[in-house]
Amino acid sequence: MPELSPTELDSARKLIQVAFAEDLADSEDITTNSLVPVTATGSINVVSRESGVLSGCVVAKEVFEIFDSQIQFESLLHDGAKLEPGSVIAKISGSMRSILTAERTALNFLTMLSGTASLTRKFVDAVAGTEAKILDTRKTLPGIRELQKFAVRCGGGTNHRMGLFDAVLIKDNHLAWWSGDGDNTLANAVASSRKMVASEVIVEIEVDSLDQFRDAVQGDPDIVLLDNMTLEQLREAVRFRNQNKPAIQLEASGGVTLNTVADIAATGVDRISVGALTHSAVALDIGFDWRI
Repeated sequence: MPELSPTELDSARKLIQVAFAEDLADSEDITTNSLVPVTATGSINVVSRESGVLSGCVVAKEVFEIFDSQIQFESLLHDGAKLEPGSVIAKISGSMRSILTAERTALNFLTMLSGTASLTRKFVDAVAGTEAKILDTRKTLPGIRELQKFAVRCGGGTNHRMGLFDAVLIKDNHLAWWSGDGDNTLANAVASSRKMVASEVIVEIEVDSLDQFRDAVQGDPDIVLLDNMTLEQLREAVRFRNQNKPAIQLEASGGVTLNTVADIAATGVDRISVGALTHSAVALDIGFDWRI
């Protein structure tokens, strides 16, 4: 069962406060408070309207606990669980004012994160039986990267680097401005980066041709990203790697879809990164049903 790390939980709590500020602006829910007595209580079920994978239940629980510590939030399913139409995710009871006011904030997290988890699971299922892992990218919504990457894990995917601080990824725009003291080979670019970072830091380099690939692997990067290559090129890169540099991981990326990912995985690459997991996932339909 995927769990939020301490840093991810801290990020969630900060985002929840931002969400409340958007909705309430240091004021109150004037609609709810004009209609619902302060003493009114009630109970609801959090229900999935469609099939998918759950993510964000722990965040929704935090929403209610932060807004009103007296709210009772009972999780019935864990993050990463399979959802069907009608699946009851959680039961919530307490102040009707609190439930109504915090409702949309909780659902915004649940629907968005479950959408990412659900899309990730489709990609993971599509490459089942191969060695390829499905990875996310940095193509995330500003401010919520940690939670989106948590959602990817809920869907069975693997996180790529979190940001620019925890791994080296040498891309074409870096190489366009880089000078290797007269030796501008990609292998030398890898070596240059190695000298500047701690030994445990992953060094990856992006290539878009087989000539670049053969150059880059001579520098012994940890990973080579094969950008927008054909299936034939991917197979050739795998063959060359297996014969010459078996320790190097190969990652395919660029325009990967559910229609193409299985064929890409079948070439023998180790990793497939998919930006769509976080920038194009559709929110999963989840709602509140009052318990009478």
